[in-house]
Amino acid sequence: MPTQHLTGGRIRDRRLELGLRQAAVAAAVGISPSYLNLIEHNRRRIGGKLLADIARLLEVDATLLTQGADRHLLERMRGAAAAFETDAEIARAEDIAARFPGWSALIVAQARRIAALDTHMAALTDRITHDPQLANALHEVISTVTSIRSSASILVTQEELDADWQRRFHENIHKDSLRLAASSEALVAYLETPEADVDIVQSPVEQLESALARTGYHVAALEAGNADVAQVARDLGLKGPATVLFASFAKQYMADARVLPLATFTEACRALDYNPAQLAGEFGADFAAVLRRLASLPADTSLPAMGLAIADVSGTLTFLKPVPGFNYSRRNGACPLWPIFGALSRPTQPVRAEVSLPDAARTRFLCYAIAQPQGAQQFDVTPVLNSTMLVVADPPESKANAIAVGGSCRICPRPDCTSRREPALIGISGARGL
Repeated sequence: MPTQHLTGGRIRDRRLELGLRQAAVAAAVGISPSYLNLIEHNRRRIGGKLLADIARLLEVDATLLTQGADRHLLERMRGAAAAFETDAEIARAEDIAARFPGWSALIVAQARRIAALDTHMAALTDRITHDPQLANALHEVISTVTSIRSSASILVTQEELDADWQRRFHENIHKDSLRLAASSEALVAYLETPEADVDIVQSPVEQLESALARTGYHVAALEAGNADVAQVARDLGLKGPATVLFASFAKQYMADARVLPLATFTEACRALDYNPAQLAGEFGADFAAVLRRLASLPADTSLPAMGLAIADVSGTLTFLKPVPGFNYSRRNGACPLWPIFGALSRPTQPVRAEVSLPDAARTRFLCYAIAQPQGAQQFDVTPVLNSTMLVVADPPESKANAIAVGGSCRICPRPDCTSRREPALIGISGARGL
């Protein structure tokens, strides 16, 4: 169902929320109550000055009445429901996000925090099971406790001990107690997670992507091609394994910047309407490098919103720059119908395809993808493929048939999809217009 058809319901919900009578609203905007009633029941279209007048009266932005909730927020709410396998009314997520964006953002933040803590707990569990240093520390504590218990039991059960033996056992207990205190403190310090250390609950990949998101995925310090990568990583707040990932990212970023200098590449992008194939020919550059470079351009009002995804041959997303409507949780798995995965079946062949999401607005993206082998090719060695996909939001109208894609199967309302891995959550099949 087109978004326009939902406008009347949003008007009615907002009016009731403010406690306004239908007749009063109709009189204020100069229409009859019966006509407003038809609008609120989606039986009359609305737009232009009348829509603006009603939005002003209801103290809400007109776009919220026509388009509903912020698509990015809505996508994250649906992702939160899918991640935790709840019986939430997913079909009503848009209404909730539009009417209560603050509460919706809180729900998303809590879901993200829970997911981060789950990841942290899994890491600690793995650490307890396999960490040799932790095993040695626990063995030290247990051995010391056993020694103290043994000495204490002799003192308790032996009624007649001369003073010299009593002194020896007391000294042993004292030394073992000091050793136990030291080993226990070391164990606690080893296990302790500082409360202020937020990144501890993020994987290294998540830390890297969070840092890049703060820069808009354009790292100005790397543009010259000769940056101190370690210093740039520190400036971005990265540490530990995330710095190793950043070093690999920075090497690729600087290589792309040398082949496709920012100023000349940006000028060519505007002249060639951001067409990756023409840009690759213009600069004699690798197609995947052009896709990465387009996604790293600095934010500009004239620049179309572009997301980027990179996946290995297993289908695992190794890098993701989201845009509203295109933002996947690695925990749930991405829809296999996206061109990034189709490109893996035809390596080195550039792919261009339009895709359509199953939301009320029928959101469309223009996707460019290519799968390429990594590293030097050798005899009798299976090549390692990486697939890169650029996602361009809000492409111009086209007559081309769009590929019907979705998000996670748990929240995808397409009932007859042949690629479905698992049933959708309860209630989503009743979503109106999907």
